[in-house]
Amino acid sequence: MSSKRLPYSTKDVEYDNAKFRYRSPLKVATRIFSTNGICYDYGRCSIGKFLMLLMIGGLTYLMIVHRSSNHLASTVALQNTTTWDIRDVKKHNIIGRLWKKPPRLPPQLSPDDIKNTSLLEWISRQKKVKEAFVHAWTGYRRYAMGYDELMPLGKRGIDGLGGLGATIVDSLDTAMIMGLDEIVYEQGVWIEKNLMERIRTKGQVNLFETTIRVLGGLLSAYHLSGNERGAMNTSGVYVNLKGLNRDVFLETAKNLANHLLFAFTSSPTAIPFSDVVLKENSAHPAPDGLSSTAEVSSLQLEFNYLSKLSNDPRYGLKAMKVLEHIKALPKVEGLVPIYISPHTGQFNGENIRLGSRGDSYYEYLIKVWIQQENSRDNLLKYLYDMYIEAMKGVKHLLVRKSVPKGLVFVGELPHGSRGSFSPKMDHLVCFLPGTLALGATKGITKRKAAKLNLLTTEDLENLSLAEDLLKTCFEMYSVTSTGLAPEIAYFNVEGTSEQGLDGGNKSSEYINDIIIKHNDRHNLLRPETVESLFILYRITEDPKYREWGWQIFNAFEEHTRVDSGGYSSLDDVTQIPPHKRDKMETFFLGETLKYLYLLFGDKNILPLDKFVFNTEAHPFPVI
Repeated sequence: MSSKRLPYSTKDVEYDNAKFRYRSPLKVATRIFSTNGICYDYGRCSIGKFLMLLMIGGLTYLMIVHRSSNHLASTVALQNTTTWDIRDVKKHNIIGRLWKKPPRLPPQLSPDDIKNTSLLEWISRQKKVKEAFVHAWTGYRRYAMGYDELMPLGKRGIDGLGGLGATIVDSLDTAMIMGLDEIVYEQGVWIEKNLMERIRTKGQVNLFETTIRVLGGLLSAYHLSGNERGAMNTSGVYVNLKGLNRDVFLETAKNLANHLLFAFTSSPTAIPFSDVVLKENSAHPAPDGLSSTAEVSSLQLEFNYLSKLSNDPRYGLKAMKVLEHIKALPKVEGLVPIYISPHTGQFNGENIRLGSRGDSYYEYLIKVWIQQENSRDNLLKYLYDMYIEAMKGVKHLLVRKSVPKGLVFVGELPHGSRGSFSPKMDHLVCFLPGTLALGATKGITKRKAAKLNLLTTEDLENLSLAEDLLKTCFEMYSVTSTGLAPEIAYFNVEGTSEQGLDGGNKSSEYINDIIIKHNDRHNLLRPETVESLFILYRITEDPKYREWGWQIFNAFEEHTRVDSGGYSSLDDVTQIPPHKRDKMETFFLGETLKYLYLLFGDKNILPLDKFVFNTEAHPFPVI
């Protein structure tokens, strides 16, 4: 486990800068006389002693003049108030030029000075992230306003999420957190004028995507823009709506949720259908008849919070029945297949993974339990127990180390626990380090949790695994030519060898550990790694996570930024320059830039022991 760097204290009694303090030549000479007793009584001095005294006095004068000359030269150069050169100043003191220049002293910076310098640097970096958000939003507003997503190269919009203006709603709370009041106003006006009508008239939407992006975005924006139960005091976010009515966010959220409830009421079991037809108030399963396990189990944070805000228990009850139902289903050491049937209520197939279609099931087990603070020790204890069992299963069945350098990764069981192990790890799995850390400390710092004796052996193991996995996630970026991670990576393990499929960065220590197949080399601007960097930094206080995030941000800036506005997904992260895919996902504004901004900012903004982030990075208060 990484060591923590303790913050400096303004009252650090162990700090001593005395050995770097300047002593004047006159004081040195005086001390010589006082200690050696060269002449206490002028009348008793011999001629030799008198000449010695005269010589010392002359040397002292030269030292004083020389120091004054150098000080004047430095002042002139730094303040730039004249065209003199330092050499011109020295010409006025020929004797001084013959005097050997004293050694340069170390800078006299106290720990607080160092801390403040670092703080200013991170404020500057956070500002860069805000500028990136403005650039992304400007491209969207200019070419795609009202569409779900921007195609920055084609300079047009596209509806791939049902036509509800997903980028607007998904990025609204990011703009609020960043203090971009003008953008918040633009987004709020669009929502007020258009979203209700679109919910009434649009066709098919995916239950999961619409819940986490649009419903979650509306609920988070409602909370951050108001002060119900001290919201402004706990979040640290202050929003100027400029006359907008924040109640529109809540009313629109309720209207949308009423349509989404048809996915639950249309199903013969507790497992909802995957798709809703908004204008018809109907729902139906996916073409193969199955629902994704991750999707049906990642609706609870949003529906629970809506029930709390609206005083209507229907939303939370419907969503929680899914987890109650899954609780009773058979599992493999707490792990579950990635498909479930809404017709039978049973899991389908044996494919077990923490990547796509499996990921947020494990995330929401612990987050829903954290969200329902008052229920932790009774009604929802089963969620915590399911989470702990699942993480034991992950460590036993899915965690491996690569060769030759031993990166820790999470693989897959495509054919269940009795089938072969696949050393494949989606970038999506990089949510797991953050989830493990949250599960261990419940959002408080590791230091505080240890001081309060709250960490079990299991918690410490999970924290250690979180840090190991996050290093692997970061190396998935560092190993490529662009410094950006592929969508999927494979890892070299004993008995396997694939040549010519490295990331392109030959200087990487892990060039032989990580395999990137040709079909997996794209980058979609995903947030999972920076999400975990944010959470691990908050919990461990280790500054390396900030530095890793800064490297990733710079890679996004260098390779995905489109000059006319927006950022683009990439086809191949191993090639320089990479070919752009011409799509800016909503989660780049809603998640990736939000987590980077929070990573570089004040830890008191949206503290993790008071807020829980849904799987689309929308923060909800702990209930």
